[in-house]
Amino acid sequence: MILPDGYSDVPAGKIAAIVTHLEMTARPTLSSAPSGPWTLRHVERPDLAWYRDLYRRVGEEWLWFSRIRATDDKLAARLHHSLVATHALVADGRDEGLLELDFREPATCEIGMFGVTAKLIGSGAGHWLMHRALELAWSRPIERLWLHTCTFDSPAALPFYRRAGFRPFRRQVEVAADPRLDGTAPRDVARHVPVIE
Repeated sequence: MILPDGYSDVPAGKIAAIVTHLEMTARPTLSSAPSGPWTLRHVERPDLAWYRDLYRRVGEEWLWFSRIRATDDKLAARLHHSLVATHALVADGRDEGLLELDFREPATCEIGMFGVTAKLIGSGAGHWLMHRALELAWSRPIERLWLHTCTFDSPAALPFYRRAGFRPFRRQVEVAADPRLDGTAPRDVARHVPVIE
């Protein structure tokens, strides 16, 4: 459905975000790998409790909720699929970043999840993690790498992805039940998105 020009009401109890999809269709020329005190750990068949904990710590402030609301069966079907690879950025012996690469569509990789915890924002860890993501994704025979971000994410996210070589190709509006109203997320997170009941 295409929204008409002008304002469209969002019902009370809902949130709405502008989602921007970005892609690259050729392997980028990577500069030297940034350095940092981080390692990347491939997580074979992620434990769902572990995954949800890291997902919350990375994305709760940005209203990430889809994987929290997913049933165990649905989440396991995705994360345990042989063509979905989950990685954790490790800092000081603790998982502090999340990278999920989805190769289920032929010749394509989607960066399904990408981010670092608040502890690492501004440290260069995001840049380091993106470098690893590009290396891993393009090490397979793909023709397209894509991801999406939205207006709930950090304002730095979209420029960050563009600097990494992604170009916007589609924009959508997503409307969903506010996760702070049903306990999916704490009431006091994402103060940049007001709760309207």
